[in-house]
Amino acid sequence: MALPVPNLDDRRFQDLVDEAKRLVQQRCPEWTDHNVSDPGVTLIELFAWMTDQVVYRLNRVPDRNYVKFLELIGVSLYPPTAARTSLTFWLSAPQPDTVTIAAGTQAATVRTDTSEAIAFTSIEDLPIVPSSLERLGSMIDGKTLRDHSAALEKGTEFACFQPVPKAGDALYIGLSEAVPSNAVRLRFRADIEGVGVDPTNPPLAWEAWTGDDWEPCELDSDTTGGLNRDGDVVIHVPRGHVVSLIAKQRGGWIRARVTQPVEGQPPYSASPNIKGLTAITIGGTVDAVNAELVYGEEVGISDGVPGQRFPVKRGPIVPGDGAAILEVTGAEGWDEWTHVGDFAASGPDDRHFVLDLSSGEVRLGPAVRLADGAFRRYGAVPPKGAHLRLREYRVGGGRRGNVATRAISVMKSSIPFVARVENRRPARGGVDGEDIENAKVRGPIRLRARGRAVTTEDYEQLAREAAPEVARVRAVAAGDGADAGAVRVLIVPSAVSEQGRLRFDQLVPNEDTLQKITDRLEESRVIGTRAIIEPPVYRGITVVAKLKARNRVNPTRLQEEALAALYEYFNPITGGPDGTGWPFGRPVNVGEVYSVLQGIRGTELVEDARLFGADPVTGQRGTQTPRLELEAHALVFSYEHQVLVEGA
Repeated sequence: MALPVPNLDDRRFQDLVDEAKRLVQQRCPEWTDHNVSDPGVTLIELFAWMTDQVVYRLNRVPDRNYVKFLELIGVSLYPPTAARTSLTFWLSAPQPDTVTIAAGTQAATVRTDTSEAIAFTSIEDLPIVPSSLERLGSMIDGKTLRDHSAALEKGTEFACFQPVPKAGDALYIGLSEAVPSNAVRLRFRADIEGVGVDPTNPPLAWEAWTGDDWEPCELDSDTTGGLNRDGDVVIHVPRGHVVSLIAKQRGGWIRARVTQPVEGQPPYSASPNIKGLTAITIGGTVDAVNAELVYGEEVGISDGVPGQRFPVKRGPIVPGDGAAILEVTGAEGWDEWTHVGDFAASGPDDRHFVLDLSSGEVRLGPAVRLADGAFRRYGAVPPKGAHLRLREYRVGGGRRGNVATRAISVMKSSIPFVARVENRRPARGGVDGEDIENAKVRGPIRLRARGRAVTTEDYEQLAREAAPEVARVRAVAAGDGADAGAVRVLIVPSAVSEQGRLRFDQLVPNEDTLQKITDRLEESRVIGTRAIIEPPVYRGITVVAKLKARNRVNPTRLQEEALAALYEYFNPITGGPDGTGWPFGRPVNVGEVYSVLQGIRGTELVEDARLFGADPVTGQRGTQTPRLELEAHALVFSYEHQVLVEGA
């Protein structure tokens, strides 16, 4: 869309003539002949024509001036947002001592002929704590722990649960130490007694005690078929895991709890029998960001005057807590200065600085001349000759950091006892920095809203400012899908598709993003209104289609392309007719399915296409329909499309 040209003066030739004639009537009432034949009117028209030329030139103010106007009202470019994920480091062998993966450890994707490696950096230390089996027991009534440690030492087998296991029965495993954020391998020796269950989907939940409650562990692999045969269970323990007492027994407790079977999941008909169990720590997981840490960069030397600016060597800077720490030489070494958003509340002695993340520039407080001729300083000024340095800051970010699961596999430096690294989840939240054209459009909106949330557009704009990593924002006012006195702000997070598909859990924004938006809107909302920040409603759809391929077209390839086209078109983030995400509330017609499939190169004929509603949580398919209606502010989600292709 072309940038609208600012209209600084909308008067035209005739407007100027009419205004001059009105002034003539006020200032020279004796002048009564206002016809075009009068020489005075001729002069008025001449000067009106000349003024019209000046106004025309004025309304063609260069873009540079327009950008300067934006700077005056405080508009700056949004910096790129760094994608985040978790890195799992696997040990080459169990270690007797704690192995610490230091904060700042880097891992990257594989570099290819067409793309550079994408680096990720861990943001905190990760201790991989050695552990072993300390206690073993089971609980069938939720109160009494039956101790099986003695039977385990003698090699005597025992039943995990009661003879016919019920939901709530649990096997309790006490580790010698707490292993927060670590991966633990449990090696079982068991008899095939727990019959009835599906070995690939047993009704078991692995949980760890965190001091207040049992939190779920992530199951990495299970070769025991639900504790039914010899094999290993690898679980990832949550970061809150602690050592505690259960039935007066000390341990870092983990349990395998029998759950209520869901539809299609067979229950246990008999309890598994355990003959042996060992436990060791084999890895750990730490949060990482698509950025590189820069340490101890000197940015310049102060000349002792207000309003100094110092560019950094690398940029743009990735936003976040502690995005950069400025230090200035003082009488007793390096003094730390405070990062602020602006200098409006800064006093003359406040050690404040502003950091332009997009351009990578450190700014110190200015001095303003007051009406009486005195100067008012906003922020302290380092003495002349003082050195300034950034203790650390992060550079990187962007959409390219949204890599798929297990795309990160290269360690940038060798770490003792660590064999490999991987990301078990896709990286999310990477957004490219804002361009100047978007800032030009955003400037008038900011000037109108002035940081206040009144209209739905204000809520959407402020939500994007608080969390630029989200893909889409939709504000819904009261009476349009929101309760009285409330505004619903619907958040669609950025997500990278895997093999063209999105998982439903990728469309749930994380808690940090929701909290940032909540905090921003809480300080901007009108008194008496409530802001409800949540994801939109998603309506699952399933397409079942039958195609006929053209001559010399591979049916398998056409099937893959047809599925990819369906997942791409019915996508809440990048789908829809415009490719900018499925429109909120837009119904789905089966005719669109025919259009998408027929447009694939290699399709001879779409013989049949059927549209079904689907529940993306339970997987249940609804009835066939020619038109799937959506609520006013709902989005579609593609769930398990099926395409059959016949050769020519």
